[in-house]
Amino acid sequence: MLFQTMSQLGDTLRGIIEISDGQVHVIDATGVRGALIDRLVWTAVFHEKDEMRGTARWIIKMTAPHLGIHLSSIQPLYEARGRGENEGFTIPAINVRGMAYDTARAIFRAASRGEVGAFILEIAKSEMNYTHQSPAEYAAVMTGAAIQEGFKGPLFIQGDHIQVNAKKFTEDRENELSGIRQLIKEAITAGFYNIDIDSSTLVVLERPNVIEQQRDNFEVAADLTAYIRSLEPLGVTISVGGEIGEVGGKNSTVEEFEVYLDQFLESLQQQGSKLTGISKISVQTGTSHGGVPLADGTVAEVKLDFSVLEKISKVAQEKYGLSGAVQHGASTLPAEVFDRFPLTGTSEIHLATEFQNMIYDRLPASLKEEIYAYLREACKGERTSDQTEEQFIYKTRKKAIGPFKRRLWGLPSELREKIGRALEERFVFLFNKLNVVMTRDLVAKTVQPVAVSFMIRDEIAAAEAESRKASGPKVQEDINPLAD
Repeated sequence: MLFQTMSQLGDTLRGIIEISDGQVHVIDATGVRGALIDRLVWTAVFHEKDEMRGTARWIIKMTAPHLGIHLSSIQPLYEARGRGENEGFTIPAINVRGMAYDTARAIFRAASRGEVGAFILEIAKSEMNYTHQSPAEYAAVMTGAAIQEGFKGPLFIQGDHIQVNAKKFTEDRENELSGIRQLIKEAITAGFYNIDIDSSTLVVLERPNVIEQQRDNFEVAADLTAYIRSLEPLGVTISVGGEIGEVGGKNSTVEEFEVYLDQFLESLQQQGSKLTGISKISVQTGTSHGGVPLADGTVAEVKLDFSVLEKISKVAQEKYGLSGAVQHGASTLPAEVFDRFPLTGTSEIHLATEFQNMIYDRLPASLKEEIYAYLREACKGERTSDQTEEQFIYKTRKKAIGPFKRRLWGLPSELREKIGRALEERFVFLFNKLNVVMTRDLVAKTVQPVAVSFMIRDEIAAAEAESRKASGPKVQEDINPLAD
């Protein structure tokens, strides 16, 4: 499936893609789709040589604009929403974890069926670790899937939950933020032009007033936003998201939002008077990432407070010109509630766990048991005395996605197609419920393509960094075991 050598890659590209003077030229657009892009994607992910992985990723990203696909920031669409120029839909931000190429292809097929342009593909900081997907790899796979399915238009790739660890921040603030900056730089270099900063972990509710409770949150968010602005490619304003309430905690209030944003803007202006602020705000409404598993492995019903979304979205748009509030941890909600999000003015909704569950539900029993046996050993230190077997497996099975990545990608074609069709139908359902159908033209008119060139040396360097990380010491992940 993958290209073994550079000469084999060059021979296959001949007459389809020409590379000269550090540029990619598409000679035969129809020849790119099909087996060629499949092989490029597989090489970008699984080749043992860093140079081959990096080169394949570079070719994919540099080919995309010739086929009408442009890695983009959603900022212009969100600015227009803040001016009241578009409304009535909630943009789905889809976390692609397992079987990333097949899952992304299903998303693009669903988007094509509904002429959907307003959607985001994202991966969280924690997901990068346990799914073994670096920003460079993720951007290449998402772009490759778009090419394979004939997608055209702006492609929004987002770094979700670029999260600050509260414990490490307390111990050594600058060291923790240095690691976050490095990840942000890596993501932007890879083509992530949408970044969600999650410093809500630093909120301390025990402090005497809202300003002090939110202080570390807004100061860090302003610092990281200024850093993001310093890395933007020419002509691109990266969409930055902020967060005021850690998902799974206390429900957010309008007061918290206003205090956070006023103080954030003041802090940001101290670093540059003309720096653009955030485009949206993530809030807590009663959900939790991944849902709460019951003793039998099913997920508890969520009491979601839509009034939080409605009130904060209204203030965000009318007072500050933001796109609105963002709902996290939503993929396990009942099907009948999704059409309520557009009615409340919710700007964006993050969806992840359901698609992971759909994949697991369709795996062969033998492979599933092999995965669960691995989890019982690899994650045994995470099991609490009050957990049932079903709860333990539900909470930890996302951590098998990386170790079993090649096995999942290499499932028999008939089974992969079956899973892909099921995912596609679910995406069609969600696109309709969230009312983003027929948004392709709106997005194309609002978000103008910006010519961005990727450097092959950056792609190879990212691949080399992956290899060093894979061979280095394993560290315990400092994440919520249910985090999206």
